[in-house]
Amino acid sequence: MAFDARVLILAADDGRIGPLAAGLDALGWRTVTARDVVSAELTLQDFPLEAAVIDIDTFGLDVAVRLRVAAEPRRLPIMVIGARPDSIKGADLTMSTPPHPAQAALRLEQLGRAAIAEEEFHLRVTTFATRDVKLDARSDDDGPLRVLAAGVADRRFLALSNALTAAGVEVVAAPTPYTAFDYLHESPFDAAVLWGAEDHAPALSIAAGMKRNTRLYHIPLMLYLRGKNEISLSELFNRGFADVASADTPEGETAERILALAGAHRTHLGIRKTLDSVRSLELMDPATGLFTPQLFASHLGRVAEASRARKRPLSVCVLRVRETESVTWARQGGWLDRAMPQIGAMVSRLVRVEDTPARLAKEVFALALPATHAEPARLAAERIAAVIGCTAFDAGPDRSPFVAEFDVGAAEMQPNESAAALLERASADLFEKTLRRL
Repeated sequence: MAFDARVLILAADDGRIGPLAAGLDALGWRTVTARDVVSAELTLQDFPLEAAVIDIDTFGLDVAVRLRVAAEPRRLPIMVIGARPDSIKGADLTMSTPPHPAQAALRLEQLGRAAIAEEEFHLRVTTFATRDVKLDARSDDDGPLRVLAAGVADRRFLALSNALTAAGVEVVAAPTPYTAFDYLHESPFDAAVLWGAEDHAPALSIAAGMKRNTRLYHIPLMLYLRGKNEISLSELFNRGFADVASADTPEGETAERILALAGAHRTHLGIRKTLDSVRSLELMDPATGLFTPQLFASHLGRVAEASRARKRPLSVCVLRVRETESVTWARQGGWLDRAMPQIGAMVSRLVRVEDTPARLAKEVFALALPATHAEPARLAAERIAAVIGCTAFDAGPDRSPFVAEFDVGAAEMQPNESAAALLERASADLFEKTLRRL
């Protein structure tokens, strides 16, 4: 049977962390448990685990650093349970008590994607350095982190605000949803903490509004619960909250968790902005700003090598403009060429920050998706194709606008397979899917 665990649990016993492990298993985050540090290190070295959760009670304060080293060159997200936020080195997140499984799964997913984005950034730095281009992920905004604190203040909320301010955070208070949205539209924020009223309605209203806005969608949200009359935590996470602090969570711990969310968000924005900045360089495809075939081949080889070393999957997708009557006419009139810059920009914005988009030929695109299996990669490419397929492009005077549909092929890297062979299999899959459609 294949080893399909995703999360390492390091705990001397199941007394405190057992229910969390069972909850993660039920949510699809299969766990494997180690009872001592040596066993945990060996497990990380042998298997492609995505994260670790440590019950710190019986282990030394350096345990997170040891696990991180054991997982190298994979960047391992680590959650520590039962410790003060400032007491453990090497942890990405510390919590005094075990979180709800849905909360843990969401945070591990966020931390995992951030780790993969950082890995990909360093690979891009190397790829572009070989062409004398230096990438720097430092944000243009080097000022203090900015956090919106929305809700009617009380003692605990003021204590949280004071803790954030003491940590160097600029806290902006908004007593109502209306003022909260005024502030959100006027200036950028790295995170928002919402004070849960008795019925949670104001906080839920703000969260819903932010998730409907493309500019505000990615700002991490924390809900600070007022009392014990909680609504379903699973429902809260489904509504877009990145974290939820219960009424009995110490203000210092809540502040540290907000700092972690805000810092990761700003870092992520800096990486994406840096990677987007290369689209105008001469070594990129001049019409779309995507990787050229030569640059993509060079970088894909580097990604494939890193994926094997990190025991992560890697998939490649190929998208080709489908031949339709309207596309044939648009091509003859030059209108398809005129649409390519917009199509390329859409591909660039629709991929994740860690994915590499390229233009392989005039009407053929490719995506390299690290840490992604074949079927999720295919679904991601099909979603991109569907979004572009909903966009109407100008076809000239006296002609209805045309749409660009795509055929999609996908392949996942096999053991000892070269990057070139992987790309060939994805292309072959595209042609096979095209023949089946015809």
